[in-house]
Amino acid sequence: MSFRRGVVRQSKFRHVFAQAWKAEHCLDDVRVTRVTWEGPLCAANPKFIAVIVEAGGGGCFLVLPLSKSGRVDQTTPTVCGHAAPVLDIQWCPHDDNVIASASEDCSVKVWQIPEGGITSPMTEAVVTLEGHSKRVGILAWHPTALNILLSAGCDNILCIWDVGTGELVYRLDDIHPDLIYSVSWNREGSAICTVCKDKTLRVIDPRRGTVLKVKEKAHEGSRPMRAVFLSDGKILTTGFSRMSERQLALWDTRDLSEPTAVQEMDTSNGVLLPFYDPDTNMVYLCGKGDCTIRYFEVTEEPPYVHFLSLYSSKEPQRGAGFLSKRGVDVNKCEIARFYKLHERKVEPISMTVPRKSDLFQGDLYPDTAGLEPSLLAEDWIAGQDAPPVLVSLSGGYTAPPSKHRDTLRNRPKLPSQGSTSSTGSQRAAMDANATPVTMATRDTEGESVSMAVTAQEADGDGERVKREEEQLCEVLAEVKALRALVLAQGQRIELLESQLARIEDGDV
Repeated sequence: MSFRRGVVRQSKFRHVFAQAWKAEHCLDDVRVTRVTWEGPLCAANPKFIAVIVEAGGGGCFLVLPLSKSGRVDQTTPTVCGHAAPVLDIQWCPHDDNVIASASEDCSVKVWQIPEGGITSPMTEAVVTLEGHSKRVGILAWHPTALNILLSAGCDNILCIWDVGTGELVYRLDDIHPDLIYSVSWNREGSAICTVCKDKTLRVIDPRRGTVLKVKEKAHEGSRPMRAVFLSDGKILTTGFSRMSERQLALWDTRDLSEPTAVQEMDTSNGVLLPFYDPDTNMVYLCGKGDCTIRYFEVTEEPPYVHFLSLYSSKEPQRGAGFLSKRGVDVNKCEIARFYKLHERKVEPISMTVPRKSDLFQGDLYPDTAGLEPSLLAEDWIAGQDAPPVLVSLSGGYTAPPSKHRDTLRNRPKLPSQGSTSSTGSQRAAMDANATPVTMATRDTEGESVSMAVTAQEADGDGERVKREEEQLCEVLAEVKALRALVLAQGQRIELLESQLARIEDGDV
């Protein structure tokens, strides 16, 4: 492999240094799954690392605290609610305790991991999403809208779910004629890009169900491709040439007729999985079965995609997990971290930029996407878009308290007619146990008692008003969500009617 070197380019990422952690900091005795699926098989966030592992029957994955190291006991509890092997796992970007899993059993399940990790086998998911007729191998959370999850199955169908309600919001079943290889949201979550077995790159508006841009034969080879949206709207793809050389290509979505840049690497047959960091505009390529991780920087100047360096080791990787930027060690100038999967081991690999100063390096760590969502699910369904809410990494990241933290809790329901009396009796009992307000001066014992009762009644009235206001807010939220759903279904009906009219007119 050769990369041409010209005039020295100014970039703070030209000397990114990759180093594997010491053996005592690795996870040992992890039986990584042998399933034949071209996915990362691992996911990591600032709290946990999840790895799909071998199971005697059904499918399961391991969830461990990120600080865990050493041998993993075979009796360690797993998430084991699927009836067939798990193919993909993805942490929710807005809640570090929520993870989604896709399986050969045609279902998608969403799990709430307890604070501190799993202490007993988890078999009951918080939400089970069933809408595919064949195995489901791809998951992608919406980057900015709370509870929106995309799934892609071997039935060539894309499903978009509102996890909070368990509803199938959009179903795109007439766009892909063959197996979908990868799906990626753009930065605001207004569009997705996909690549398919028909060698076509597509840019899709998921709410309208329309294809915005198409590039046939994005890569000439017959091996699987991958595509990822960059923060500036461009698309980066990996694939194979007609001569089976592995390629990396950059595309401008305004004109897909020709790639902006193409780099050819080698003739290995492993599919290159791209991991993109929008903060540094760097792309890391991990090939399954490779012993290397290549990394590139994407810029506005030719040749646009700049090869930086190559991490090489003796052991091939079965998969890799890419840690969220909120989890890196800013004190060590760590800009990225991988969790490389071996046959029976998980090995962390840090990417650092050497600096002499111990101070926070603001130029390496621009504000990054935090946990707080920009939109609620119903807002996105109604047509709104918004960029991510950014947070500073200065001093290390700590998650702020959030009103959205109960991600998977269903929308609250008003108490029913039958429960009114019990609620009233509970309120009365609470009022009876309340400590009365005492007054500084009292003339008689009877007067003090009456004043205490009056204060107690005032407290009860205040609590009642507060509860009624909360119930009113909940009703308004449900009405807003229902309105958004009606609008979305109206758009869907309009689209189907136009498709039916074209079929009747013989246009299709």
